[in-house]
Amino acid sequence: MGEGCAPAPSRVALVTGATSGIGRGLATALGRAGLAVGLLGRDGERLAEALQEVRATGARCAAVPADVVDLPGLQRAVDHLESQLGPADLLVSAAGVIEAVEVPVWEADPAEWRRVVDVDLVGAFHAVRAVVPGMVARGGGRVLHLDSGAGIKDSPVYSAYNAAKAGLFRLGGNLHVAGAAHGISVLELAPGVVRTPMTLAMAAHEQRRQRDQWTSQEEVDALAVAFARGELDAWSGRMVRAGADTPASLAARAAAGLDDDDRTLRLRPWGEDDPLR
Repeated sequence: MGEGCAPAPSRVALVTGATSGIGRGLATALGRAGLAVGLLGRDGERLAEALQEVRATGARCAAVPADVVDLPGLQRAVDHLESQLGPADLLVSAAGVIEAVEVPVWEADPAEWRRVVDVDLVGAFHAVRAVVPGMVARGGGRVLHLDSGAGIKDSPVYSAYNAAKAGLFRLGGNLHVAGAAHGISVLELAPGVVRTPMTLAMAAHEQRRQRDQWTSQEEVDALAVAFARGELDAWSGRMVRAGADTPASLAARAAAGLDDDDRTLRLRPWGEDDPLR
């Protein structure tokens, strides 16, 4: 994706967290869109099931069990998938977990808190570390983070998840700034609330379950596929939200011009006289 050139569509995607939920849906959607797809996940049996779904789209695909918390193991899995499918030019970090109970931060279980941050944030860094150096060496690529609006607002519960998602947004911004000169585009995709095993288990979504009000997987897929095709590179370093944004609405907004602060993670000053402006 050289500067001054129309960005080429991505051809080979690697998807973490591909065993279930949104990650599995994204892997299938990218396969249906014509990409080769490498699937990564901890559960070998469910990973094999997800692989069959992607294979049914007609896509070239392969899967390797891997835990994103284990960088050496993840690197071996990435190397194997790239040997089978070719160099990855799209990384989708969808691996994620959330606390089992809703408690304030002072009551959070330390081991569970660390596990959530390890998977949701450190795991995403490990994926960047395993995949992006190859993209840089080849002149470009795309990174899609499955982020969350939970990372940009305060909440009395889910402190580990919220902290990890805020950190993920900052990781994406860092990657955007450092990688732009190397042809790297980064998108923070907030999926809204999709009906998945994780969201169904969350007490916070009890009313949503009763009313059957969910963001559709298809709305998430559409944004991911548009990004893979190079249609949303103008949004690199920024957050988009399924259910509120569409590829068409984002393209129109980008064409009208984006300010530096639009959809980015920033401190909001109190006014023109704020010394932190």
